[in-house]
Amino acid sequence: MIDPESHRALRREIAERMLADRAVLDTLRQEIRPLLASTRRIQPRATTAISLVGTDGGNNRLQFDPFLIQLIRVVDSSNNEYCLEAITPTTSTAALSSRQFDHPDGPTSLGKLMTYLGVSRLSDLSPMIRPDSDRRPPSPSWVQVYRELVEWATLFSLVREKDFGSDTLIVFDGLLRSKVFAGDLFRRFLTGISEGIDTRLRKSRRQIFLVGVAKGSQVLERYRLAMALEGVLTTDYPAFVEIPREIEEKAYIYAEYARGDDRAVAQAEVNKFVGGKMFFVKFGSGRRDPVWPIDLFLAQVAQAQTILGYLLSDAVEGFPVPFYPRCLQRAHENAALVDFDLDILQDEIFEGIRQVLGAEAPVLDAFRLQDADPAHARYR
Repeated sequence: MIDPESHRALRREIAERMLADRAVLDTLRQEIRPLLASTRRIQPRATTAISLVGTDGGNNRLQFDPFLIQLIRVVDSSNNEYCLEAITPTTSTAALSSRQFDHPDGPTSLGKLMTYLGVSRLSDLSPMIRPDSDRRPPSPSWVQVYRELVEWATLFSLVREKDFGSDTLIVFDGLLRSKVFAGDLFRRFLTGISEGIDTRLRKSRRQIFLVGVAKGSQVLERYRLAMALEGVLTTDYPAFVEIPREIEEKAYIYAEYARGDDRAVAQAEVNKFVGGKMFFVKFGSGRRDPVWPIDLFLAQVAQAQTILGYLLSDAVEGFPVPFYPRCLQRAHENAALVDFDLDILQDEIFEGIRQVLGAEAPVLDAFRLQDADPAHARYR
């Protein structure tokens, strides 16, 4: 515990640093001030909204899993399941690549995306997935990369193949940006999305809108206080403001993560990672209601008022998180493996281990009766 004298010294140090760095806050306020004049009111509009979500590690906390099994599951807000598979960090990436094309029902969504992009191996799709010939120890992080690729592939198939009965807003979980694709494959992926949207409009007269909604971003965190001081998005009605690329670039360590097709920089690489234009959006009518970072698909930025009006109609019904898209919250609820589902999954893990152990399986029964965390008793 810090003694009183040290606390007083620390307080003086903090005060001095804040005074010395006051210019930083003044600069942030100066950068954000022009957005006040660019703020626009959102007018509600009605349409169908659906969302895609993949499970993550927090969705399935197993009590005992020595093989680090990860579930790859993608569902939507209507509880339609698009993918369900189990892999481990030691799964053969070559076999996993083949599985995308050898499925009894035809190529998976990821297999279709790989075919469109002209690759046949996951290691060619993403440099973060090592080929089996790589002699380095397997990294558990590639499983998260694979999960992200499956989510993008599901979105790709949904846009290009699904028949929509009305104009539809597709809400993606996260910003429309990715650095997991190799080379310019993400750029080509975005081209495929645009083709799917154009085809739906031409053939069935249905408009498909695409947005990515994030719970937070480095840009918002950097400018949140400056926005409050300058009165940006402190309106008494739902509002949005488009974020200039220059402001995004100042918040990210790697500027290419903020550079889209709408911003050309001399002697810089073409856009390979960004498929959306960032907006800050407040769906509530309170001056201190939450502000969310949202990416609009680059090809649809001109329709921002229409798209955010559709999203507003869904967000005002947000529960349990107020003024956050309800379809995205439903998708998260559907994706999470909890209670009975998690118990079944845990039993399947034990059954799989039992089969591996064979004659030694009785040891597992005794093991299950042991307290996995005896130190937890200190909290009782």
